[in-house]
Amino acid sequence: MEANKTPQFSIVIPAYNEAESLPVLFQRIQIVIKTHDYTAEVIFVNDGSTDGTDEVLEQLALEQVSDNLQVHVIHFRRNQGKAEGLMAGFSAARGKIVITMDADLQDDPQEIPKLLDALEKGNADLISGWKYPRKDPLEKRMFSFVFNRVTAFFTGVKLHDMNCGFKIYRSEVVKTLHLYGDLHRYIPILANAAGFSVAEVKVKHHPRQFGVSKYGFKRIPKGFFDLITVLFLTKYKKRPMHFFAGLGSLFTFGGIVVFIGIAVLHFFPTIQFPMTPLWFSGGFCIVLGIILCATGLLGELLVSFFARGDKR
Repeated sequence: MEANKTPQFSIVIPAYNEAESLPVLFQRIQIVIKTHDYTAEVIFVNDGSTDGTDEVLEQLALEQVSDNLQVHVIHFRRNQGKAEGLMAGFSAARGKIVITMDADLQDDPQEIPKLLDALEKGNADLISGWKYPRKDPLEKRMFSFVFNRVTAFFTGVKLHDMNCGFKIYRSEVVKTLHLYGDLHRYIPILANAAGFSVAEVKVKHHPRQFGVSKYGFKRIPKGFFDLITVLFLTKYKKRPMHFFAGLGSLFTFGGIVVFIGIAVLHFFPTIQFPMTPLWFSGGFCIVLGIILCATGLLGELLVSFFARGDKR
């Protein structure tokens, strides 16, 4: 493929310490490209790996095995996370269609034609893979189940596998995304909030062959805080009072209930109950509620100020 020719699609693959998996993955991608006579580019993003992944990728980039396939490598000097890796790949992608997949061989490149057909025949702008059946350890599958159900409940975007790395996008979608931290887990929600349609397709999934999984239970509290961030960015960004006042009202109501309980206990002198913690808890809840409401009001003022600035 000529260097200035636009590929049919771009494949973005973030990689962190996957030196053993990458040659096998690249070989499987080559087979798919050759079999279906696609023109494509593969963009590997080395996320500060320390196991020789950088050398492996540079070697792969030198292997010109097909005129229909180009290989590009982006190196990070230190580990910055999957979200930053995806953003770098999205910025470099030239195809009108972008595919993302993980580097650990659990995603099967043979499913690429299925994703392309689904995007072409359907009305969706983003199609997320649904790993089925999933070949991960039980604890990872259990956490994923809870994560997907809770996320669907709060956001309204109902997918079986929200965080599947195997996705296909129209290029307009990736150009509007702004990912940081761990927001890559919520890409379908961010895309949906931007007005793009989202769907899912079942894809094959394989057990990990090499390396060590990056999954850990420390992701659980991070996932909770990220969900709050996503909810705020997608639903309350332009109406912060609704978010903060809602939380503030809950705390204020709780404080009032505590004080009512204290008043009721005064009518029953025979009941011995330590009052000091109750007074403190009730007062704390009410003060916190007021602070949250004030924060929401301040947010509304800022939104109003910047909105007027935009009109000017």
